[in-house]
Amino acid sequence: MTEVTNQTPPALHGPSAKERKYDRQLRLWAASGQAALESSNVLLINSGGGTVGIEALKNLVLPGIGRFTIIDAATVDDADLGVNFFLDESCLGKSRAECCAHLLQELNPEVVGDWHPKTRRPLDPNEALDGVDVFTIILYVLPLPAEQIDVIRAYARKHATPLVAIHSAGFYSYFRIDLPYTFPVVDTHPEETATTDLRLLSPWPELSAFASEMTRGIDALGDHTHGHLPLIVILLHHLELWKETHDGSFPTTYANKVAFRNQIFDAMRKNNPEGGEENFEEAISAVMKHITPSSLPSTLQQIFEFRHDAEHGPETSFWILAQAVQEFYRRHQQLPVPGNLPDMKAESKIYITLQNLYKDKARQDVAEVLDIARSINGGLALDPAEAALFCANAKFIKLINTGEGDGLAMPQIVGAQLANDEIAAIAGPEVPTSLIQIYLALAATSHTASLSADEILAYMKEQAPALDNNEKAAQVAKEVSRAAGAELHNVSAVTGGMVAQEVIKIITQQYIPIDNTCIFDGIESRCQVLRM
Repeated sequence: MTEVTNQTPPALHGPSAKERKYDRQLRLWAASGQAALESSNVLLINSGGGTVGIEALKNLVLPGIGRFTIIDAATVDDADLGVNFFLDESCLGKSRAECCAHLLQELNPEVVGDWHPKTRRPLDPNEALDGVDVFTIILYVLPLPAEQIDVIRAYARKHATPLVAIHSAGFYSYFRIDLPYTFPVVDTHPEETATTDLRLLSPWPELSAFASEMTRGIDALGDHTHGHLPLIVILLHHLELWKETHDGSFPTTYANKVAFRNQIFDAMRKNNPEGGEENFEEAISAVMKHITPSSLPSTLQQIFEFRHDAEHGPETSFWILAQAVQEFYRRHQQLPVPGNLPDMKAESKIYITLQNLYKDKARQDVAEVLDIARSINGGLALDPAEAALFCANAKFIKLINTGEGDGLAMPQIVGAQLANDEIAAIAGPEVPTSLIQIYLALAATSHTASLSADEILAYMKEQAPALDNNEKAAQVAKEVSRAAGAELHNVSAVTGGMVAQEVIKIITQQYIPIDNTCIFDGIESRCQVLRM
């Protein structure tokens, strides 16, 4: 007789309070991204209406940055109460930086906030920049005096700190990201289906043996077994049959792929109530996507060819792994196997065996890459988890900001945009026109908010003579002059949200940040990203 115990089973541990608090964002950028966010130190140098910078900071405090500092010499006045929801009448006459810092911390008490200046005096960025802590990223809101911008940029160059310049006036805004050296993003979060590499045209021995064993005597298999062959096994089997009748070549052209699909269709059993087999239909559907020769993505080729040296920053683990993967590719003419497997019809036991084959191959490839990396100067301390992430995402790694823009001067950029506008005028209203005029009009007021429409237009024409007699340029100049640096809260809120999204990408080094300027038109409610 079985003895019954009265012991109470241990309680199941649910998610922690922190995991519940940050549940959604942990799903987006995982624990590693959250850790990067919580260790970050963000500086906001505020000016003008001061709303867009605080809105950006709000959207960084909520997900849990580590600490922030606001530099803002302004005192709160009646105009602030109309556009800044973090201020009320009790703040009138007080330091805007101090009031905003205190109220932002109420959104997330775990975040540490500070402000400067502590006494009323003119804005001096050096006061915070000369501190002990190095900032993770700096946001600065225009307009600012040119000499202050020079101080900020000098600090960023010295400490390799990303910069985000933000300008919001009236219905228009833009922000521009300036990344130090080269900025690689390994964890770009591509669609899972895009990362699948079944390696059907170059299977490794264990995979070939597995497929051969499963398809031995395939015509004599029972209907259940035949109807549960994984699509990978079906495709590998029929590729061997195809090669026997096509001089050892693969069906890589469109016409051959169509013929190959017909070959699989003819092999499908149709004398059943369903009139076919789901697994064979899956195999037929997979032909166009997965029967494809291996190739090196242009983004990865760019990384392999990039001559990284001291001028472009320190020799980080990224560049060591890039060298290792390049050597791996030279040896095998293949990138490491990612190791993931799509869903498919198969018996659970068979699917798990197949899944383990791909995972084992991925681990072998990572081990080889790691061995190569450790033979490179500085590679001995590499984290295997970092190497695994690099190998799994190799096809989708992105290198941002490899040069100053595209090497085009502003007249060339504007000329290209105006040429596109001419095409848009012919195509009709569904094709949007360029927002380059908004960027130039706001750039005219980068150092002083109040300029006449004629002064703004003169600056725009000086930057790009092609804007002479451009109707939209005149309209935009008039609107920016009318705003005189005043912000509309809804425009600044949208802009601040977009800025925060890009800042999170930079801090976590996940997802691909814009490269490098985003212009927003609040009248038409649309934005445009330009590389300048």
